[in-house]
Amino acid sequence: QVQLVESGGGLVQAGGSLRLSCAASGRTRRSYTMGWFRQAPGREREFVTGISWNPSRTNYADSVKGRFTISRDNAKNTVYLQMNSLKPEDTAVYYCAADGSEMYSLRIPTTVSGYDYWGQGTQVTVSS
Repeated sequence: QVQLVESGGGLVQAGGSLRLSCAASGRTRRSYTMGWFRQAPGREREFVTGISWNPSRTNYADSVKGRFTISRDNAKNTVYLQMNSLKPEDTAVYYCAADGSEMYSLRIPTTVSGYDYWGQGTQVTVSS
């Protein structure tokens, strides 16, 4: 079992930055692919970015490429999402997720069903 707790959300003006953190606890947490998703009101949860366990591979949604950066510090059991040049359309609840299906995988799922463990979410609001 893996427990995930997000933090760092808040209100920011367009063009600003935020850094989200996801603290992981539980067994084998360092060996899993991690991802960030977001869900805006009335919309489905969507993939934002993911990072492999080691962390040699990353993947980004087109909408955030060049603006968001995912990273992880396995010594601190934490995954980060640095968000720059924020836009009002980035407003959503952001969720951290872990793919517990395979240890030491370089695969980065991009669908909700590809992840087994989820945090409670943190709200990000970008004002225009």
